[in-house]
Amino acid sequence: MKIVVVGMGYVGTPVAALFADVPGFKVTGIQRRSSRSAWKIDALNSGRSVIEAEEPGLPELIKRIHDKDTFHVTDDVAAYHNADAIIIAVQTPVDDNHVPQYESLRQVLTDIGDNMRKGVLVCLESTVAPGTTQHLAKPILEQHSGMKAGRDFGLLFSYERVMVGRLLHNLTMYDRIVGGIDDESTRRGIQLYSHIVKAKLHPTDALTAEVAKVTENAYRDVNIAFANEVALICESLGVNVHDVRSFVNSLPNDDSNPSANPYRNMHTPGAGVGGHCLPKDSWLLKYGLDAYGSTKFDTPIITGSRHLNDSMPLHMKQLTEEALKEKGVKLKDAKIAILGVAFLENSDDTRNTPTEPLYNALKGECKSLIAHDPYVKEYEGMKITSDVGEAVKGRDCIIVATRHKEYLKLEPEKLKKLMRTPIIVDGRNIFDQAECTSLGFSFRGVGLPKKR
Repeated sequence: MKIVVVGMGYVGTPVAALFADVPGFKVTGIQRRSSRSAWKIDALNSGRSVIEAEEPGLPELIKRIHDKDTFHVTDDVAAYHNADAIIIAVQTPVDDNHVPQYESLRQVLTDIGDNMRKGVLVCLESTVAPGTTQHLAKPILEQHSGMKAGRDFGLLFSYERVMVGRLLHNLTMYDRIVGGIDDESTRRGIQLYSHIVKAKLHPTDALTAEVAKVTENAYRDVNIAFANEVALICESLGVNVHDVRSFVNSLPNDDSNPSANPYRNMHTPGAGVGGHCLPKDSWLLKYGLDAYGSTKFDTPIITGSRHLNDSMPLHMKQLTEEALKEKGVKLKDAKIAILGVAFLENSDDTRNTPTEPLYNALKGECKSLIAHDPYVKEYEGMKITSDVGEAVKGRDCIIVATRHKEYLKLEPEKLKKLMRTPIIVDGRNIFDQAECTSLGFSFRGVGLPKKR
């Protein structure tokens, strides 16, 4: 087979690499030559991974398919001409009003429609609002190709369940949902993905698959919001949320009575929610309801959870001001360091990172502000260092925003010697509160009592 994968990001790159490793398959990656992403073309064509954080197996896989000459990346849309299958994995953000921004997706669909051949299978992997495959992708492809979906070409939506640091594992070992616009598209999709997925493949229709994708992420977002709300309650009452969580989750997984299983899995609260999916997928679900649902209504649990999670970086600022006040330091006089720019630990992924709103909320209000991250070298609007000692030295306050493994090794006693004022605001449960307070730190943490 000849496969084209559009978008060489956290999804497109490993998907393309896995297919290129299948005997008899040739894969072409399509990547725009934008000022931000053009470098990926040369990097991948030289056998180097474009994901710089720890990603087990991916660098070796990319080198292997490069050596086999089964993978090539270009910006030339003529690659669509001879494709047997085209997989779309471009970003689909939402704007400030929570409306999906499909400019990139529309352009890709237009280019495909202008160039695709009869019989191709078009697979949409980009996360979209429910109804998008039928009401946006299908009309654009049909208009620009002059062909009929379901008769002249196949069309489906099939989503991934990737997580940075586990890309190849999740793509190959997790069940995949495959939803076509008709039974034949679904059948062909199952056949295609069976080459790389070792887990179960679930056939369904495109709309059901779209709803399942955004619901899956909205479910997690709601659970995190519940944990964050309980954390705020614990702060107010003066108890430790991590003790509460441990007790809640102590209920066993009782297989003897599955229908009444008492099992609980309260999530971990923290400084905020980031990533490409969780901050927007609840809004995509709501948009699909508003655009294509037969009945319109509010979704207070889903959208309220989204608002609560978005508020956590500002809560971190509030905790910072409290801790500074405890030591007699005004915010305008404070030198502050934020540890962690990536949204996910041990990764360089900064998409929708909660560090950005935290940084912006403090910037201009404090005397000096710097961010540290062992994986992220630059981020627009932020001053970043890769030297944790440099970040901490002479500071009045350290704010932990990401649970990088490097931070787990930090010793409060040594940090105190470097700092001007011993203050820690811990948004990821890195430090032991009792140890820090015994050393003289003013200490605040999400869901922790305000001990002095």
